[in-house]
Amino acid sequence: MPALLEMHDIRKSFGATKALDGVSLTVQGGEVMALVGENGAGKSTLMKILSGAESADAGRMSILGETYAPTGPQDALAAGVSMIYQELNLAPDLSVEDNIMLGQEAGQFGLLRRAEQRCRVSEVLDRLGHPELEPKTLVNRLSIGAQQLVEIARALVMQARVIVFDEPTSSLTRHDVERLFVVIHSLCEDGIGVVYISHFLEEVREVAKRYTVLRDGQSVGTGVLDDVSEQELVRLMVDRDVDDMFPRVPHEPGDVLLHINGLSGRHSPEDISIELRRGEILGITGLVGAGRTELLRCLFALDEVKSGSVSIGTLSPAATPKARIRAGLGLVSEDRKGEGLAQTRSIADNMTYSRLSPYSRGGWLRLGERRTQVEHWMGRLQVKARSPEQSIVELSGGNQQKVALARVMHQEAEVLLLDEPTRGIDIGTKAEIYRLIGELAATGKAVIFVSSYFTELLSVCDRVAVMSRGRLQDVRGASEWTEETILSTAIGTDV
Repeated sequence: MPALLEMHDIRKSFGATKALDGVSLTVQGGEVMALVGENGAGKSTLMKILSGAESADAGRMSILGETYAPTGPQDALAAGVSMIYQELNLAPDLSVEDNIMLGQEAGQFGLLRRAEQRCRVSEVLDRLGHPELEPKTLVNRLSIGAQQLVEIARALVMQARVIVFDEPTSSLTRHDVERLFVVIHSLCEDGIGVVYISHFLEEVREVAKRYTVLRDGQSVGTGVLDDVSEQELVRLMVDRDVDDMFPRVPHEPGDVLLHINGLSGRHSPEDISIELRRGEILGITGLVGAGRTELLRCLFALDEVKSGSVSIGTLSPAATPKARIRAGLGLVSEDRKGEGLAQTRSIADNMTYSRLSPYSRGGWLRLGERRTQVEHWMGRLQVKARSPEQSIVELSGGNQQKVALARVMHQEAEVLLLDEPTRGIDIGTKAEIYRLIGELAATGKAVIFVSSYFTELLSVCDRVAVMSRGRLQDVRGASEWTEETILSTAIGTDV
């Protein structure tokens, strides 16, 4: 039998840049094919071509041996190709039923046949093993994991034969990840082919059997995951050995720099008290909704502070972002696109907006001096870009994150609040960011590192704190935790 999906010798250029240079990918019915590679390797462009959002310059595609050449996303959907993006594509104010049936409503003479729709929705939810999802519930009331199921149900209603999952677990709890993998395996049992894109190689091994590696727009490896080691996969992805996935730079905690006493927000966090020392990396984790992000936002005074105090060194700044920045706090938001960076502004603007004073004279900006400093930080953090004037939106996720980190470093922040700084970033860039965090600690900076990825916290941090329902449950040295004890503390059980 022909392959369910075949993409052969796909080529795509944007001006002088070759995004894809002869990429091939084959997916059999009933299998999960892992598509891996660094940011900028060409994965997104390849999937855009598959989903009809972009057209290839050369190459051919087929589904079950039949030529497949979509002229747009609707053609792709009609052919049975569906995308589940990292940023879910749902209408939050519509119900589960309306989201699943959006664009393919059951109707006649302008009227919806609600009973027929509800029957179809119930069938696909039963098929996914989640009949508990109520069709009338508004999507904005669901967890991220449940919203993802709505996306998958919509693909099934559209009779998808190939489903692409793009970084599907980046915002999920471990419990939701396991539920998602059960659903993916059930899809495969029904003969659906799955393309699974992820930077988490341990997840890739858990869910997929075969892999294809892209690097610099080319297919550089494909095969069975059981036949390749993790180091070999990494070497294919980055074209070099990454001897230490979690590099540690020697650093020693010093005097207390940040003191948090009884800090509470409007809804979360609740009564948080903790100290952070110069040269210390404190990891904070917990399940989604535990209050980790809310804690950082209260510290930075982005969210309302109901009670408690925050002091940085000898300063007790007012509860405004401006005062907190002046006192030495710097925040890197988990939401790069929404609030972490100004997407349409340049690298130079984003890197310097929080501290323009060195370049300001008489109300004028000395752009030459600013450019020199921006180039210095771009070099130090190895930001890959044409120039400081390039727009943020044109950069890969990893390079955007480097710019966000460079901003707080240029700001001369003494305490860095990093919220999921490695989310959606490739393996090579993650190692660079871990090293950078260690270097910051070695110079006496204090770092709060919020992450859902237990492994990186245990490998990079000096201490790890676990939150649950807005409260701080426990703080220990990183060596005193295991992934199992972190999870049990987060959910309130004993191991």
